Amino acid sequence: MTEAHPDAGKRLDPSKLVDVEGLIRAYHDRVPDPGNADQRVTFGTSGHRGSALERRFNEAHILAIAQAVCLHRARTGIDGPLFLGIDTHALSGPAARTAIEVFAANEVTVVADAREGFTPTPVISHAILSYNRGRTSGLADGVVITPSHNPPEDGGFKYNPPHGGPSEPEVTGSIEGIANALLDAKLGGVRRMSFDRAYRSSALSRRDFRSAYVDDLANVLDFEAISASGLRIGIDPLGGSAVDYWPAIIDRYRLDACLVSDTVDPRFGFMPADRDGRIRMDCSSPYAMAQLLDLKDRFDISVGNDPDADRHGIVTASQGLMLPNDYLAACVAYLFTNRPLWPRESGIGKTMVTSALIDRLAAQLDRPLVETPVGFRWFVDALLEGKLGFAGEESAGATLLRKDGSVWTTDKDGIALGLLAAEIMAKTGRDPTALYAEVTAALGKPFYRRTDAPATRREKEQLRRLTPRSFEAGQLAGETVIAVESAAPSGGAPLGGIRVRAASGWFAARPSGTEDIYKIYAESFRGLDHLDQIEREAKAMIGAALAEAVVRR
Repeated sequence: MTEAHPDAGKRLDPSKLVDVEGLIRAYHDRVPDPGNADQRVTFGTSGHRGSALERRFNEAHILAIAQAVCLHRARTGIDGPLFLGIDTHALSGPAARTAIEVFAANEVTVVADAREGFTPTPVISHAILSYNRGRTSGLADGVVITPSHNPPEDGGFKYNPPHGGPSEPEVTGSIEGIANALLDAKLGGVRRMSFDRAYRSSALSRRDFRSAYVDDLANVLDFEAISASGLRIGIDPLGGSAVDYWPAIIDRYRLDACLVSDTVDPRFGFMPADRDGRIRMDCSSPYAMAQLLDLKDRFDISVGNDPDADRHGIVTASQGLMLPNDYLAACVAYLFTNRPLWPRESGIGKTMVTSALIDRLAAQLDRPLVETPVGFRWFVDALLEGKLGFAGEESAGATLLRKDGSVWTTDKDGIALGLLAAEIMAKTGRDPTALYAEVTAALGKPFYRRTDAPATRREKEQLRRLTPRSFEAGQLAGETVIAVESAAPSGGAPLGGIRVRAASGWFAARPSGTEDIYKIYAESFRGLDHLDQIEREAKAMIGAALAEAVVRR
């Protein structure tokens, strides 16, 4: 692993911060070249993202995407309101204005926050599900304008269909295709009106998203236990969209909690730099969470969120920042013994690159395990049907059912997962790290790592197309290979990469959707030396498979 940048964990000099005015000028003035693949609309697992400075997130992109959403709605018969969420990135405000101009011109009813404030991803999922409950027509959908934890210069645009969760590949593929066709046509076919006219029109309405979400949280978590415990809870929204939600939760449920910072700054100049020296609001990074870690002894449990609050970071006074996989395991161990009204058949959802400790826990708890490709969209149907009590992924995103076993959100909810850490401590008298230690004492301690390796666009495409036949893997780090997989065990959807498993360890490799790298995920239940060996062999196997793919071409 490369050494951390000298600025990692420190606030950057103001001269290194993004020029917000220049960024917004670039959003309006710079025009993407549709002939350049890097400047076209690309929906990954979490929507379209990029920087206006690189012509990857400009007004033209949002005009095209918003019109594509309108055409998708018309084609699929979605004619209810569209709920609009927005985070605190500098480009989110301008993109929201652009989108509203298009939605209003297409006579789509847009519902925005009553306070004209920020609205997190899980709140939009909750609003869609609440509105659609019991309806068979006039269904709502939603858009969240956010690049999640990406650097301050980035923007992002996500579409959530009437099921409330991330879009299926066929939906994002359709929207992406329509949007790029509109870019090719120099935005011919895009309907738009001025923002002032749209703002005054009947197409824009307001809703108290915050009260509806905060009040309903009582049906998900045991606030009586949390409040009665007297736990001291520290909270850092990392300058994101949850900044106005946490005080409302604290007041509503009488919690002994406080925000360590309520600063909102589109430059995110208050944030310590991440490992690579760039500002990144990643609540699973010890560098980005340095401020909360410095204050951990003031609190019994602390919580951080990324800008759209779909991810969680959990800090305990005893151990510091929990690794995402470790916290997911603690949640599973707790929830499935403390939710008596959940259906006995409700299972556990995880992605193929999430810790195999979850597999062992599922077997111990005698609960079904649903294992999917990367992307929260794969959990949506099972969450709606109550077939999954809990679903999580290694990048610190998860959600859970209500206490009665019905659906809460079908997107990740970093607010609820942060509060769950307090419930665990209030009900058990131990923090989640202690619960995790009990789990690993019984089932084995995993050592997990994700690393990046350089890859050209061609190599990334070859990696996506690899199949088990591409590998002659009889051994992995001294153990017999159990399986080589390019599709998910649950449902058979393609991983978009490869996974190789043995009894005590595994690795997976998949290309990045936005960078010229591929990601290697590896885990060992035998120790760090064994993990290092798995990583070395993984790179060798992948290199050989890609070389063979070139020869076959």
